[in-house]
Amino acid sequence: MTADVIGIIAPHPPIMVLEVGGRDVELVDDSTRAMDVARRLVEAFDPDTIVLMSPHAPLVADGFLVDDSEHLEGDLGQFGAIRPHLSLSGDPALAVAIADEARDADIGVVLRSTHVRLSPGTLDHAAIVPLSFIDRTGRWPMVELSLSWLSLSVHREFGVAIRRAAQRLGRRVAFIASGDCSHRLLPGAPAGYDPRGAEFDQLLVSYIGAGDYRALEHISPALVEGAGECGLRSFITLGGFLEGALTETRLLSYEGPWGVGYITAVVGPTALLDRAMTDAAGHKGGHRSDDESEPVALARRAIDAYVRESRVIDEEYAEGFLATRAGAFVSLHRSGDLRGCIGTIGPTRATLADEVIHNAIQAATADPRFPPLAPEELGDLEISVDVLHEPEAASMAELDPKRFGVIVSADWRRGLLLPDLEGVDTTELQVSIAMRKAGIGPRERVKLERFRVDRYY
Repeated sequence: MTADVIGIIAPHPPIMVLEVGGRDVELVDDSTRAMDVARRLVEAFDPDTIVLMSPHAPLVADGFLVDDSEHLEGDLGQFGAIRPHLSLSGDPALAVAIADEARDADIGVVLRSTHVRLSPGTLDHAAIVPLSFIDRTGRWPMVELSLSWLSLSVHREFGVAIRRAAQRLGRRVAFIASGDCSHRLLPGAPAGYDPRGAEFDQLLVSYIGAGDYRALEHISPALVEGAGECGLRSFITLGGFLEGALTETRLLSYEGPWGVGYITAVVGPTALLDRAMTDAAGHKGGHRSDDESEPVALARRAIDAYVRESRVIDEEYAEGFLATRAGAFVSLHRSGDLRGCIGTIGPTRATLADEVIHNAIQAATADPRFPPLAPEELGDLEISVDVLHEPEAASMAELDPKRFGVIVSADWRRGLLLPDLEGVDTTELQVSIAMRKAGIGPRERVKLERFRVDRYY
């Protein structure tokens, strides 16, 4: 058969999303990097529709729910973050075709639009979290599916029916199997501790890594019950969907920092998988191996457009961490010499992308120490972007000019100095420069704060 499908196994902890987890997302770096590969795979495949199975969608015991809504939306407000707010088109025709194919196979199906209590068109967090990495802007139509309490083998058969429906309509479909592994890996885990959790997760990693989805159906029911999982049925349904397709499975990550196991895998034609993984490797850690990081590339586009055309670029559809909010400094150098530096201590714009654009233009044209950049200076312009973490109160003993920037305050006057600057090797020098920048005298009483930065080149 032709390679008309791809698949993704995706975890769904809300804390994995930057707007919810903040700095804690660093604990799931492997998963977020893996989801970057998944995003690139979907972009390269460019599906007609995304079909997503969610363990947290409304469910009924004796059948599957299929959301046939024209429009779907949702956010993570229940977890303290109104962003990202996702708004996507539905694919009612595919949803109805899935229901028809399932019924032809004697599988129970209910369309969500037939029951108001099933909240048709409302995305749950197990859909929002993977989509926040893969499709924040609603580029592709989507159909959401629930699990059921039917047998594991029926879930595989349902996956086969989904594939048949896609083929009948000529849809190229990306199937996202949202699900977490055991919730009982560690003492103090949200669902308690059970040693069978780690054993279950080892089997998942082994079977999925081998692309053996049929084996998932034969895991001991006692082991499944002890693990307290929520992804097994999603993964088995994906296996049924993939049957007969010319694909391979690549396990990208497994981790369990909070006592819940998170597994990420991608499935697709070998050439597409290679392309997605190579592209992601070139951007590892936010820095391109053969080009510039995203914030620096954005700053350069903003400066070029403004200096050459007096035009402010529009980054309306910022994605990933550029869609978050933070203070940022943009620093410009030519031939190793400073040529401009402007920034904000905290967020002043709707997104980090907007913050970078504004501060890049200001650094290029409004730093009072330098004349505005001329077009002929753009060719050899070196740019760095510092994204600031929240400042915290500190004493002189707690400062470190290599690791932390410093903010020095006296009444309304505030001076800031970024960390790891050439020639600034002592705390005393760092503080004195920040004081001079703010017009604070050497004998005045000051308040000290320190902050970390993520520096991009």
